[in-house]
Amino acid sequence: MRRHGGFPHWIRVAAGLRADEAVVARVESGDALPRHEGFAGVIVTGSGAMVTERRDWSERSAQWLREAAHAGVPLFGICYGHQLLAHALGGEVGDHPQGREMGTIGLELHPQAGDDPLFAGLPAQFPAQATHLQTVLRAPDGATVLAQSVHDACHAFRWGDNAWGVQFHPEFSAAHMRGYVHARREALAQEGRDWRAMSASVTAAPQARRVLRRFVKHARGGVRGR
Repeated sequence: MRRHGGFPHWIRVAAGLRADEAVVARVESGDALPRHEGFAGVIVTGSGAMVTERRDWSERSAQWLREAAHAGVPLFGICYGHQLLAHALGGEVGDHPQGREMGTIGLELHPQAGDDPLFAGLPAQFPAQATHLQTVLRAPDGATVLAQSVHDACHAFRWGDNAWGVQFHPEFSAAHMRGYVHARREALAQEGRDWRAMSASVTAAPQARRVLRRFVKHARGGVRGR
């Protein structure tokens, strides 16, 4: 996993963005949150932290996201970012009652996804990569839940016209997902799960990656990007 880089790099590459097209703010490491103005869109990465820990940097980021969402800034939260965006907009985040979801999972789109700028035209069911312990227990008021898995009832939501959260990781390749399974092998074994079988069942998830690239296109106004 160290060889493959970290969340910002994985997301930028998967989104089809050049290095000079993205500004990274590592808020957890002390970077200041930038002004909303001047950005086509904002992508919020995953994190090893938990939203329910209410860390100072996380709560400041939630306030920033709340203001950005109400200002109409295009937002796309991934995993922790999905949960943080839900929290920022008044939803509820907490431990998933059934514990960890991990590996290549099956997503099922709700009918309302058919009219969504990021999900319209995608298969009703497709694979995606996921790894999380916490979840969006209740989507924000006014949000539209777009997708679910067998494990998680809120795998994607849209709030307003420009804010999305996805619990899955559209930036993960199969190699990333296998790396995460291997890194969590002891925890999985303690949970009575076969990490080797989980790793062997990992497959590519190209449709999930299309969601991320569609967000970039949406944020650019449909003029540039793929």
